[in-house]
Amino acid sequence: MKIIQGALFGAMLAVPVHAQETINLTVASSHPTVVPWVGMIQTHFMAKTDEILAETGTYKIDWNEAFGGQLYKANATLSSVEEGVTDVGWVFSFLEQAKLPLSQGSSNAPFATSNPPVLLDVMEDLLETNEAFREEWESHNLKVLGLTATDLYDFYLKEPIEGISDLDGRKISAPGVLGNWLRGTGANAVDGSLTSYYTDVQTGVSDGVLSLALGALPIKLYEVAPYIARFDGGAVFSGAVAINRDSWDALPEEVQNAMVEAGKYYTESHGQDLVDRHEMALNKMVELGAEIIEMPDGETEKWVGMLPDVAGDWAAPLEERGIPAKAFLADYMEGLRAAGETPARDWDK
Repeated sequence: MKIIQGALFGAMLAVPVHAQETINLTVASSHPTVVPWVGMIQTHFMAKTDEILAETGTYKIDWNEAFGGQLYKANATLSSVEEGVTDVGWVFSFLEQAKLPLSQGSSNAPFATSNPPVLLDVMEDLLETNEAFREEWESHNLKVLGLTATDLYDFYLKEPIEGISDLDGRKISAPGVLGNWLRGTGANAVDGSLTSYYTDVQTGVSDGVLSLALGALPIKLYEVAPYIARFDGGAVFSGAVAINRDSWDALPEEVQNAMVEAGKYYTESHGQDLVDRHEMALNKMVELGAEIIEMPDGETEKWVGMLPDVAGDWAAPLEERGIPAKAFLADYMEGLRAAGETPARDWDK
């Protein structure tokens, strides 16, 4: 019996033991992790990838984290992933109008949905079914893993209003393309961002801001613009968590599959988080002294009716360049309708 046991032990020693393979990847962003969708890259995308890989133990990722602008700023989120400055990063599509023109579609079709989870579902489908949209991203040497959106837009004002018409003549700070949302209202758009809003209002550069609860709370905008005219002005697509294509191609299939699954988990969780945090942020600002002014029924529709054909003005020059913006817009709007949404305006028609 002892001889047999010794033989078995020797055989066991002869079986090669496969060590766990460690893969080194850099993950980065221009924004800090206190920004919810950036923090969720850690807590949801990375953590879920690690969890899935731990099921077999074959691979382990050693994440080199460089969040909060350690490697690049907000004006280089696309190029930094494209060129391999980072392996994985959040691409802020708002600031890439020239390179990611179709990604601006939802911003130019305002008030189409106030449901971030539905918006993200539609954008996920478009990445799979709309070749031009998918190519727009993949042409920059990257693969999209997860998507991001905004919470809902309201006006943060020095003085209260009773309706959208009261904005006539007021100076309103808004970021880039969102200034188009003020066309026809009589308000004057002042180009600004979260980093300038507080000072803009404080110094009189503007009388208020068109912004998000998740952005307004951390910059304490309510201190200088305490009146929140609540419109729930619609969610828009804001970017993606993506990986450099060369880095992606070098990964084992098991790791790729884990990242795809983690990316879907990230997108879904982020969508619901936007809904939850929006209300929490508004409530917190009220606790800190802000006042929410609920708009009368029909006031959002009145605002939408004031707008010119923002979507048409966006699509026309792209069509001249051979970019199928109208078809993309139609697919986007139909996707929302199929999901049960009722856009406040049929921008595609």
